[in-house]
Order: sequence, then C-alpha cells, then structure tokens
Amino acid sequence: MGLRRPRGKLTALTLKQHVSQIYRFAIPQGWADRDPAEHLSDLLKPKPRTRHMARVGIDELPLLVRAIDRYDGDETPKRRAVTRGALLFTLLTWARTNETRLATWDEFAGLGTTDPIWRVPPARMKMQREHIVPLAPAVVALLAELRRLSAGTYVFAGDKLGKPISQNTMIYGCYRMGYRGRQTVHGFRGIASTWANEAECYRPDWIEMALAHAERDDVRGAYNSALYLSPRRRMLQSWADIVIGMIDAVPDQDAAPISAKIAAEACSWHERI
Repeated sequence: MGLRRPRGKLTALTLKQHVSQIYRFAIPQGWADRDPAEHLSDLLKPKPRTRHMARVGIDELPLLVRAIDRYDGDETPKRRAVTRGALLFTLLTWARTNETRLATWDEFAGLGTTDPIWRVPPARMKMQREHIVPLAPAVVALLAELRRLSAGTYVFAGDKLGKPISQNTMIYGCYRMGYRGRQTVHGFRGIASTWANEAECYRPDWIEMALAHAERDDVRGAYNSALYLSPRRRMLQSWADIVIGMIDAVPDQDAAPISAKIAAEACSWHERI
C-alpha cells in the first residue's frame, strides 16, 4: 500500500492519524489485532492558549493609580472607601482577587513592628501552600484606615453583615473608572511584574515568589524552600514608594515616560547580589 507524504508540519496528532489509518487497513486483513494509537487522541489535544489578563502599559500606571485614589463609583462613602482600599491593597501586594477579598484580620502579624507580614492560608492559594507577603508601611497605613470600616472578620467587609466584598466588586470598580476591556484586577500583577523585571535589579526568584508562582523546575522546586523575605520586602517597598508617589504627583507632559525612568533606575549593590 502506498502512503502519501503528509503536507505541512507533521504534528503528533497528524502522525497518530496516519498510524491509525494503517491499522484500519491492517486489522481486516488479519495483520493486526488492534490499533495501538487509538487511545492517544485525548493525550494529544492541543494545549489551550494562555489567557493574558487585560492591563494597561507601565506608562499609564500613574493615571490608573490616581483613578484608584479618586475612586467614587459606589453609592455610599463606606462602599467607595472599601472598594478603593481593596484595589490599592491588591496593587501594592501583587495579590489575586480572592486572596484580597477573603483576607481576614487574623492573617496579619507584626503590624506595629518593622517586619509586618500577611500570611495567606494554603486553602486560598492557587498552589495550595501558605504565601507570606512582606508589607510595606503604606500597606500597614491602608490597613489602619480599613480597620475603622470593618468591625468583623473580613478586612474588606461587604454590605451584608459578616460577609466580604463580592467576587465582582473590584472588577466593577475598574469598569466604573473607565477601564473596561483595558485593565483587570488580575492585570495588576502583570504591571507589577513588568516593573520588577524591567528594573533589572530584582532576581527572578524574588519576583516569582512575590507573585506566588510555582517553581518551573520541579527538581529545583523540591529543594528550594527559600522565602526571600528580606529582598522581597525591599522590592515591595520600592514598588509601594513608586505607586504612592504617583497619587499626588503633578502630571508633566514633557516628562520622560515612566518606563524610561524604570530602565534608568539605579539599584543599590545589596539588591544586585
């Protein structure tokens, strides 16, 4: 039997199809009992495309930060303050939506010390392991403001007693600020990651740990249990200084783009090693 050479790229799936064609011919002839490739279809399905959450460019960050600070999209002053606080907290800590909205007061420690942290329990983490977030002074100050608005368990209290803000509170906040289709809450993490990587003075391990990403190298991940708390604290402090500094900054049309400033940022030696 003559076989035609397949046109184009020979993928694993097309190869499986050609093998199966051979066995569909061979089995009736008594040359084979079964098609050994028949169960491979599910294994060879193409991987879904990575979905990148919408986010603005780093040069638009100042406008986004000022929009959050001036947020007035909810009906009552309390709801506006809680939504604003949740958005700013998420931007400053690089957290995911559920990590923020379900945060409880007992997860925070050392708020009156020089080393405050937020312990996010494994059950709320994508990787099912505890995530420790070093907190910048700006975050501690924000939590103090939110404490006056929340008498219950949750940091970001919703309208119903004993309930947190809803899954959609923050994304609807982005919509009300005019960022529908341009900026998602998850996209805050992409902005922060871009800043940290373009600064060229923060190790990838620190950035990935701050984002609570899994170690891509399984062997290395099995042996590397470092938390990098000190360098991550410095990194998140620098990020907070930049973000908070944008709130009251006067826009300068002639100023260099912030991305250019990041590229030119000089890092101290202890952050390079």
